[in-house]
Amino acid sequence: MNDTDESVGGTPSTVPVGHDGVRVDIDERTVTMTNGWAALGTAILLLVLAVGSFVAIEFVEATGLIALFAVLGSLLTVFSVLVFSALAIVNPGQTKVVQFFGRYIGTVRRTGLVFTPLLSTRKTVSVRVRNFETSELKVNDADGNPVNIGAIVVWQVADTARATFAVEDFVDFVEVQAEAALRHVATSHPYDNADAGEATLRGSTDQVSAELAHEVAERVALAGVEIVEARISHLAYAPEIAQAMLQRQQAGAIIAAREKIVEGAVGMVETALERLERDAVVTLDDERRAAMVSNLLVVLCGDSRATPIVNTGTLH
Repeated sequence: MNDTDESVGGTPSTVPVGHDGVRVDIDERTVTMTNGWAALGTAILLLVLAVGSFVAIEFVEATGLIALFAVLGSLLTVFSVLVFSALAIVNPGQTKVVQFFGRYIGTVRRTGLVFTPLLSTRKTVSVRVRNFETSELKVNDADGNPVNIGAIVVWQVADTARATFAVEDFVDFVEVQAEAALRHVATSHPYDNADAGEATLRGSTDQVSAELAHEVAERVALAGVEIVEARISHLAYAPEIAQAMLQRQQAGAIIAAREKIVEGAVGMVETALERLERDAVVTLDDERRAAMVSNLLVVLCGDSRATPIVNTGTLH
């Protein structure tokens, strides 16, 4: 089976499907930056010098000096504006993805006031842990029974470059892929009443959650996202079969209870017969022994209260 065939079954293929399978091949790296406070001081100094140049024009009379101070003031003003525009504040839990005329040059993870390259643009990408709950999905389990299922996914951005450039919207991408993974995991297991050793959606919650987290992580790795945890938040039979499945569960519970009752009743009958014979209370032939066993089992296993009948005759 090739990679394309494997992707049809629900697991994402390692080789993109298409003409050439083009993907954005980019990884996060640290951008070169300097101390933001020093850059801020430089910008203020340039602005002060620019203002001083414009003020000096009022005190000179030579045309050449006036033009010189005007040009100098304009240049200092432009440089100060450029320095101010390159300053950025990075809050805890956030990063700045920096581009220089469309080219990715790095990511700033250092918090506080930072100075990025001049004429660069910055985009804020949060690396805080996020969570969301999928919508309640209606899927068929491994036995074909329709079930309603939902999950909570906890995730965070690990590679800001991939999150920004590899997908159109990484938040929407994670939500859609999480629902797709949840559908695939739900169809791989029965809701209940599985064979020995087989995982079920209701009985093997930890195993199913681990499978879900692993599959979601594989699907969203392309977007530079890592999954912290995934848990089933809602699980129930679909309304159209819920009543029938409830009756089946009730029948299974009744059968299990009856098995316990019969097992206990048989033990009590055996004990009673052994004591009667050991203590020589009464001697029973096979026919009367069978009758006593039948009566005792009826009394012990019956749903209604037994009504005693007093025999005032003889045994024969």
